[in-house]
Amino acid sequence: MNRPSENKAKSDRQLMLFDLSVKGHHPIYIQHLIQYWHKNSLSGQLNVVVSRRFFQEHRNVVDWAETHSPSQVKFVGISPEEEAALNSRKSKIKRSLRNFQEWEIFCKYAEKLAASHALIMYFDTCEFPLALGRRSPCPFSGIYFRPTFHYPQELTNYSPTQQERWQQWREKLLLSRILRHPKLQNLFCLDPFAIDHLNRFKTHVKAIHLPDPVEQIEPEKLPSSLLKEQLGIDPERQIFLLFGALTQRKGIYQLLDAIASLSPELNQKICLLLVGESNIATSLDLKIARLCQEQPVQIIRRYEFISDEEIPAYFNLADVVLAPYQRHVGMSGILLLAAAAAKPVLSSNYGLMGEMVKRHQLGLTVDSTIPSEIAQGLIRFLQDDSEKLGDHSKMRSFAQENSAQAFAELIFKHLNI
Repeated sequence: MNRPSENKAKSDRQLMLFDLSVKGHHPIYIQHLIQYWHKNSLSGQLNVVVSRRFFQEHRNVVDWAETHSPSQVKFVGISPEEEAALNSRKSKIKRSLRNFQEWEIFCKYAEKLAASHALIMYFDTCEFPLALGRRSPCPFSGIYFRPTFHYPQELTNYSPTQQERWQQWREKLLLSRILRHPKLQNLFCLDPFAIDHLNRFKTHVKAIHLPDPVEQIEPEKLPSSLLKEQLGIDPERQIFLLFGALTQRKGIYQLLDAIASLSPELNQKICLLLVGESNIATSLDLKIARLCQEQPVQIIRRYEFISDEEIPAYFNLADVVLAPYQRHVGMSGILLLAAAAAKPVLSSNYGLMGEMVKRHQLGLTVDSTIPSEIAQGLIRFLQDDSEKLGDHSKMRSFAQENSAQAFAELIFKHLNI
């Protein structure tokens, strides 16, 4: 039984979530945490410190908190001056300088909000400040996305480049200092293969595997037939979905080159569905126009942000989900969304993504840096029974293990909230 003093201490707790990123997984992670906080009536105050752009681009997340839990969950935007002063992330030097700027902002708001504990939602940005011993005004934990130092020991058929060996050596050196920071308590990591290696540093910090949250997709509730009609997809074609930010690092140019190399008979069977914001849309459109003049492939583009409510329909619509990322480090939510919809993936064989696809039988992996390898993967999906190219039962299990409930529950359990 909790004593009155313990209950008062819990009610006085001020937990701070800190995240200045606005793209990718960041808003949905915050949404899962505030919804769990509200649903379970957790004690204390939850302050969510975000970029001012978050209020513009993810107003629905802020509105949900203001409607459902106005007294216990509060969004706090950094000042316009702080936002304007932040460096871009377009070069290594600028990223490093920005990381120090973000740490100063973190400390300022942790002190201002009298945080009793803080969760840094993108811990990778703090590596250099923490390795150099920068102080924190409160105990804190973090979510670590992109460890690679353990790849040679854990991943099958992995041959690091010289640059990757240097990166892994540097990571070990930084971690040996970071994990001795007196205020760091928990390090949540999306890579399950990294946990034992992190704990081998034998510090007071506890490394914990964190599920990458995904909501279960219920096919019968999704209007995929209506969406198919709206998009004008030829009914006889197999739908290959490339979803998310359509950037060069996602392997989209290699994918288009792979499609160009296929026979007209095979391209007659393909509908490539490109869905997501893109800063290379003009370049893509030129390449797609040439490709469609030469091949009878159907390519449909929707260059825009897709709301959370719309996302499941696209994955339910797809026959195959594409993830030809270029030597991507870390996990990808695309694998989880595909698994939740029980759709096979054609994925890069590199790193954690490739390992997850193989171990959980989520689909096929190829060397996605080589267009001819992607082409061979496409041919297999076009000619073989897709049921044999992935295990639907294991896909569903993989998605269930990474539920939003499990994600939020584990975080708050280890933060003692």
